[in-house]
Amino acid sequence: MIKSMFGLFGVLVMLMIAACTPQSPKTPNVVIIYTDDLGIGDVSCYEAGTLNTPGIDKMAEEGIRFSRGYATAATCTPSRYSLLTGEYPWRNKRAAVLPGNAALLIDTAAATLPKLFKENGYTTGVVGKWHLGLGDGFVNWNEHIALGANAVGFDYSYIMAATNDRVPTVYVEDGNVVNLDKSDPIEVNYYKNFEGEPTGKDNPELLKIHPSHGHNKSITNGISRIGYMKGGKSALWVDEDMADNFLDKARQFVSDNQDKPFFLFYTLHQPHVPRVPNPRFAGKSGMGPRGDAILEADWCVSEFLKTLDELGLSENTLVIFSSDNGPVIDDGYKDQAEELLGDHRPWGNLRGGKYSLYDAGTRVPFIARWKGEIEPGVSDAMISQVDFFGCFAQMLGSENKGPDSKMLLPVLTGRSDEGRTQYITEGLQRKLAYHEEGWVLIPPYEGSKKVPWGVDMETGFSTEPQLYNLASDPAQQHDVAAEHPERVATMMKHFETIRDRK
Repeated sequence: MIKSMFGLFGVLVMLMIAACTPQSPKTPNVVIIYTDDLGIGDVSCYEAGTLNTPGIDKMAEEGIRFSRGYATAATCTPSRYSLLTGEYPWRNKRAAVLPGNAALLIDTAAATLPKLFKENGYTTGVVGKWHLGLGDGFVNWNEHIALGANAVGFDYSYIMAATNDRVPTVYVEDGNVVNLDKSDPIEVNYYKNFEGEPTGKDNPELLKIHPSHGHNKSITNGISRIGYMKGGKSALWVDEDMADNFLDKARQFVSDNQDKPFFLFYTLHQPHVPRVPNPRFAGKSGMGPRGDAILEADWCVSEFLKTLDELGLSENTLVIFSSDNGPVIDDGYKDQAEELLGDHRPWGNLRGGKYSLYDAGTRVPFIARWKGEIEPGVSDAMISQVDFFGCFAQMLGSENKGPDSKMLLPVLTGRSDEGRTQYITEGLQRKLAYHEEGWVLIPPYEGSKKVPWGVDMETGFSTEPQLYNLASDPAQQHDVAAEHPERVATMMKHFETIRDRK
């Protein structure tokens, strides 16, 4: 009897100790779904445009939608760099929009988000657009490419070689061009065409989409691109099948790794140019290929989330949806995006868009869903994609959070509204804007007020400092710098302190 009482007492003590001991950090699967050139007004749950995106809306209904979620830059490569490194892109001189023949941007010795997950027992994968460079700048596309996504922490990679408007127009899986026939080797040159190869400039009769500016060199699938390419016929992609292809690879990665923790960076190519959706979506939006491509992207999100549900993974998977920068209408092809825009406002009630220092360049759709853990709602806290590194370091109990990343896991999961108070965004030509406590300062910059090629977009440049109160003037219509010289001076000092920090 006494022995059993002591045994019972021991069990009670152990239970009390367990109850008082902090629980270990949760380690859910993590998926980041990343779109390309999607504006905050392109997603209907933001109630600022006329497109209907039920798949993304459902994710918002089941999770938290951020009204002040930011990319770090108004162009893609810099934002992608920040997301994976936790570092502002302007701290790296090479972290600008990369040409199609660029070397791998991220140092293989650097800390990265996929490495953080791998160190904590996760299997890591990237599917879709990469645009962070491959190789050493002198890639032989007919051999294994050692320097790529796998070299910076991804166990599995299935990516496009450059971008969908650049050559080579092929997929690369774990460093090897997919379906390559080595008897028909790939040759790439960004300066000179190969003899006898047609181009969009010289052979417009071969095109099904015509360029509006640039994009008039080698032709693949009836579309001319940036750069020159020869060979590799068996490996060339078909644009209309790209979304289905990437979706299949993303689903397969999840299915293959469902019994262990995984991190997937699923990076869609829509609605980046050329906009060539599958025929299932052609004409469905009434806005031409840009609108159709967004509907296709929305369907991809819906189908991917269904896969998580079907596999019983939704309660153990944190899914984040966002975009690499704000929207652009005509970005190089005559696809009627401007003519058919109608009342739709891809930028919502914001000013600017892709390439711009104004808020629509970097303030993007930003949604997080984790069934059973994130209470559905809307957050006005400021949070950035550069903070993903800090958030997941916090979740995993790691001190390595990236040099500019904040540990905002409670904000990301809706448990706190104490977001960022200071933030720097990047526009065209690596010019910067500084956000602080609901205000944004754009320092004086020389340069054109409009993007200097065929894009109807404000750069945000002015020879005088600009100051906007985003709380009362989110559309940035009223520059109040002259009315608040002390605030301008104080914010400029804070901005320079962060900018110049080593």
